[in-house]
Amino acid sequence: MSIVLSNISKNFGDFSALHDIDLEIPEGELVALLGPSGCGKTTLLRIIAGLEQTDKGHIFLNGEDKTQHHVSQRGIGFVFQHYALFRHMTVFDNVAFGMRVKDKKIRPTEAEITKKTHALLELVQLDWLHNRFPDQLSGGQRQRIALARALAVEPSVLLLDEPFGALDASVRKDLRQWLRNLHHELNVTSIFVTHDQEEALEVADRVVVINKGQIEQVGSPQDVYDNPVSPFVYRFLGNVNQFHSHVHEGGAKIGDLELKLANHQTTQNSEGLAFVRPHDIEIDKQARKNQAGFAAVVSYVHAIGPLVRVELQRSGEKDLIEAELTQERYRELAISQGQSVFIYPRNVRVFLNN
Repeated sequence: MSIVLSNISKNFGDFSALHDIDLEIPEGELVALLGPSGCGKTTLLRIIAGLEQTDKGHIFLNGEDKTQHHVSQRGIGFVFQHYALFRHMTVFDNVAFGMRVKDKKIRPTEAEITKKTHALLELVQLDWLHNRFPDQLSGGQRQRIALARALAVEPSVLLLDEPFGALDASVRKDLRQWLRNLHHELNVTSIFVTHDQEEALEVADRVVVINKGQIEQVGSPQDVYDNPVSPFVYRFLGNVNQFHSHVHEGGAKIGDLELKLANHQTTQNSEGLAFVRPHDIEIDKQARKNQAGFAAVVSYVHAIGPLVRVELQRSGEKDLIEAELTQERYRELAISQGQSVFIYPRNVRVFLNN
């Protein structure tokens, strides 16, 4: 089922939770609504589900205006962060519940319900726990049961609100891979809310970055990470170094470093912010000929894992610069805390101060 949101706005008293949201989600896509707490992403999800009413705008499902339709008339499955399973029911009965409470005219027979429930439990790889109760399951198992229950009513759209937020990091990672594989198998239009950048970038086909009730950027995970359209998106999607710069006629100056820019050709003497990812910071022991860089001192080295994180301090600057090196490059440089080095930023992106 395709989803079109047109001019969606929602206020809670004097607080504007959403402002003029326009978004199209094609059928079968897995979309992440990503943003900090309080940005409006859960409110938007609840409006799509029919659990909240919009103050302005329209919701179209497969081209049909569903703005005023009750949640039961939208064909939507909803998975909450805290599972919302019935504690007094077995796993089997939890999954079967949605089918058993359907109107008699469309309710499956008990034999059909039994067959489908076991099929769904096999799909989430937990049929062997069908006679257990929720309190006897781990958090990851309960979340998979909650998803099976949502799928039992054959939703055209699946909405997930911070589905893995209450789980340990290792369990979250396993479930992210599992959800991505399950979605590709079922091809149900799915939207999940998260404030976890890694989760959104790893799982989603497309990421919608939301800030203060408005959409900042929509695109593939690769696109929004490599080509952020605003300082907010840059800061929110992974670690980034930020420098003050002076921009003039397609050039930017950061300290003694001068850069040529692909844009800002007509900008005149403006202040800006320059952003560089840690993996785009090169380190050398010696100053390079014909390449401007910064002198800095190594203040901290974290050499555990495949990447080595190096924190550097520029003279006269309060903010630390973070660089990421491969273990091979780190061993080659043989740098240590307190050592003087030179740093060379690559792929610098500059935004003008508004």
